[in-house]
Amino acid sequence: MTVDRKKQIIEAATKSFSLFGYKATTMDQVAKIASVGKGTIYTFFKNKEELFDEIVRTMIAEMREAAEEVIDEDKPFFENVHLALLRILEFRKEHQLSIKLFQEEKEIGTPVVLEVLAKLEKAIISFIKTKIQTAIDKGEIKPCDPEITAFIMLKLYVSFIFDWEKNHEPLGKDHISELFELYLFQGLSPR
Repeated sequence: MTVDRKKQIIEAATKSFSLFGYKATTMDQVAKIASVGKGTIYTFFKNKEELFDEIVRTMIAEMREAAEEVIDEDKPFFENVHLALLRILEFRKEHQLSIKLFQEEKEIGTPVVLEVLAKLEKAIISFIKTKIQTAIDKGEIKPCDPEITAFIMLKLYVSFIFDWEKNHEPLGKDHISELFELYLFQGLSPR
């Protein structure tokens, strides 16, 4: 019964944070949505921040899992990193809580939300960094700083998927893949 209550609270809180954002969500709302007393929430979580942190950890784990699902060890590094980054950013674009957090960041700039989005970016970079290090160790790519390279890869994808679409037609997955390969793996200098 206890595990079911905790799960019920987490689901209710996820729903509330996804609908109203972090700042506008209250423990009273979560209790109402979960159909539990507010005191029941405090038996599992000492405050809203701790509850939110639990939900964010779960979201990061789900995002990592979604990225791992598209990786095929028989494919070259370039294809895998492309597929993983696309999946991560699709997840970010589709996940209701993620959408609401990015909206709240732009509109309000809530400090806790800014911290969470930084944590989310750090998790993505860490994931990519490990894939880059593996590719370096296998000799698939040149030695480089895996963290800086992961950062550049992520920012390039964010630019292609989110920033470009603000003023242009969206780029297709194949076109993004071609551009990614051109800029990161082939370079622009003639050979």
